[in-house]
Amino acid sequence: MSVPTLSSVVLDCPDPKALADFYARLLDLPPDAEAEPGAEWATLKTPNGISVEFQRADDYSPPTWPDPERQQMFHLDLHVEDMDAAHERAVDLGAKHLDTQRTFRVFADPAGHPFCLCG
Repeated sequence: MSVPTLSSVVLDCPDPKALADFYARLLDLPPDAEAEPGAEWATLKTPNGISVEFQRADDYSPPTWPDPERQQMFHLDLHVEDMDAAHERAVDLGAKHLDTQRTFRVFADPAGHPFCLCG
């Protein structure tokens, strides 16, 4: 078939294992058992077959959203049933709350990538 299918999303970061561990806890996914501290790459597998992957970028600078100095260029939207419980859980895991809108809340992961919890 000539129509591509989404197989993975890759995020640049300074520490792939640490960021993969954060998202494994946030998304309740098994951690990457092969990623070691200092790894160049880490991969999480979702139940629907899409991978969330993390690659080391030694000169990584996080987005400064909402300040346009360094654009976010990409972010994850994550659906939740209970916004308040999901908010508390994300912050407890190391996310930083950035903004609240009517139907979503914006956070930064430990490497500074914005992501949204959407109701």
